[in-house]
Amino acid sequence: MISHSHLLPHYSLFPNLLTKPPHSFPSLSSITMLSSLSLRPPNPTTTCRLSISAVSNDNPLNPKPVNSIPPLQIAIIGFGNYGQFLAETLVSQGHILFAYSRSDHSAAARRLGVSFFTDLHDLCERHPDVVLLCTSILSTENVLKTLPFQRLRRNTLFVDVLSVKEFAKTLLLQYLPEDFDTLCTHPMFGPQSVKSSNRGWRGLRFVYDKVRIGEDSSRVSRCEDFLAIFEREGCEMVEMSCADHDRYAAGSQFITHTVGRVLDMLKLQSTPINTKGYEALLDLAENTRGDSFDLYYGLFVYNKNSLEMLERMDLAFQALRKELFGRLHGVVRKQLFEGETQRALVFPNGHENDASLDTIRSKDVILKYEYNAELSSSVNDSSRLKIGIIGFGNFGQFLAKTMVRQGHTVLAYSRTDYTDEAAKLGVLYIPDIDDLFEEHPEVILLCTSILSTEKVLKSLPFQRLKRSTLFVDVLSVKEFPRNSFLQTLPQDFDILCTHPMFGPESGKNGWKGLSFVFDKVRIGKDDRRTSRCDSFLDIFAREGCFMVEMSCAEHDWHAAGSQFITHTVGRVLEKLSLVSTPVDTKGYETLLKLVENTAGDSFDLYYGLFLYNPNAMEQLERFDLAFKSLKKQLFGRLHRLLHKQLFGNDRDTQIMLETTGLSTFR
Repeated sequence: MISHSHLLPHYSLFPNLLTKPPHSFPSLSSITMLSSLSLRPPNPTTTCRLSISAVSNDNPLNPKPVNSIPPLQIAIIGFGNYGQFLAETLVSQGHILFAYSRSDHSAAARRLGVSFFTDLHDLCERHPDVVLLCTSILSTENVLKTLPFQRLRRNTLFVDVLSVKEFAKTLLLQYLPEDFDTLCTHPMFGPQSVKSSNRGWRGLRFVYDKVRIGEDSSRVSRCEDFLAIFEREGCEMVEMSCADHDRYAAGSQFITHTVGRVLDMLKLQSTPINTKGYEALLDLAENTRGDSFDLYYGLFVYNKNSLEMLERMDLAFQALRKELFGRLHGVVRKQLFEGETQRALVFPNGHENDASLDTIRSKDVILKYEYNAELSSSVNDSSRLKIGIIGFGNFGQFLAKTMVRQGHTVLAYSRTDYTDEAAKLGVLYIPDIDDLFEEHPEVILLCTSILSTEKVLKSLPFQRLKRSTLFVDVLSVKEFPRNSFLQTLPQDFDILCTHPMFGPESGKNGWKGLSFVFDKVRIGKDDRRTSRCDSFLDIFAREGCFMVEMSCAEHDWHAAGSQFITHTVGRVLEKLSLVSTPVDTKGYETLLKLVENTAGDSFDLYYGLFLYNPNAMEQLERFDLAFKSLKKQLFGRLHRLLHKQLFGNDRDTQIMLETTGLSTFR
């Protein structure tokens, strides 16, 4: 059995829980830790024992028969959604269940095969082996105060399932008679995560701490039998101290809920150009929406590490803003002191004072539709293209691989020598741009970065191309390249603006179902030129892409609310140096994956999304306001809690507050 006495002195955020009567609340001095916050992530000092229990059976999908372990009599206190969620599995394993709740859940209990009691004394007199507390964080103390412990057997096992553990452990040790056993647990899952996985509880983590278990064999066996309920369902069993749980959970569970609530405040919507990362954020917001604010507030107040994580996230976001605006300031300064030649960098659309840029939206939006091309198994001679790729880095090579496989002829040019890489892909690398253009490719595909595109366009020897050449870009912003093309290209050149909503990582297993956005900005009307454009689009349609035709303005409006927000969240979290923990939830794993994907993109890409999408600034400010609003909610409730501790409900105090203008304390 693990000793936890050395952990109690560190429970410093809420010392009143250890030294004052049960009704006391945190003191104002406990909030002064704000000044000592840093961007340094917590440094783990205690290792936990991780035990993954395998079910001994020939077929791992068929759990061990339940009759191998005697059934337990389990009393669930708090029979809301979560209590009922656990009860369904407990009953299916053959355990005998009693339930009590302030609300009448007798109908639900009957449906599940549970005996529902409306009187706690009656329930406790049934002498359950285990009392399972499924109460909310905020109500747990009041519930413990009302329990008639004298009606229970003296060595009853008490178990909680709260999302914070040091708080629960302290309350149980404070209120339970000393001869009662105590097991603190946290199932790292709920009804929503189990429903979405379609695997039951298999592979989901169950964290526990045997805080106080009697030494005689019957009590040890009873504790093990209870834990076996979750082992039998295939849970990953993690034994760790309550202090370690809370330290890890502040960096995983609390951050996940914080990000989810900020995104929910932004009222994000699915768009025709969703990326996989953005869809993951939409799922996170939806899952968080299903939890009460009381749960989130409980994670904040009753985990002493959460306040530091909240401030670190705030500092990370402010650091990201500073980085963005610092680079923007450099561009403006260059314009002011080096003349009008840099004007297009700051106002790429030529609108210096147009306030409508913040909310611009095309009036002639083309609704999304699936591109239904008549596809054949291979490219025939009439649709085979000669494509010149300008910018043969990772993304250019990624696209070229598929184009060559489909039978197209691909030429490439880049500032860096990629001769060897091109040869491996079956691409002809030409180190001189004049030589490449004299080969008269039918399509010029720009795979340059956002920041270098304008400079590259100005350097191209257009006179060496055929007069009706098709120019295509693949930038993540669309109005900027559209305007650059229209300003720079000869008028008899065709223009197709595109955005493959995937890259080497997300498209490594094929492009099927991934979105490809395009806008036929300027395509000649003769059959040869329209056919050439369609042949290029067929490259992506043939691979199973979801083809979305929309105006460049509409793309940028949607992208600011999806792609830019996704990159922003990923970069904020990257600054927190988040790492995998033994208590990762599925939501937290989603955030870690998002950070990994975002870290693979250059800051230039993110800065380009910010600078060259006129809607990005508004989204950045909305994110900032949503985060500030969430903090205001949290600190507002904490303020009322401290006010209650200081002044109680005294009528004279309320009158004094109102007459002195301090009624905002209420």
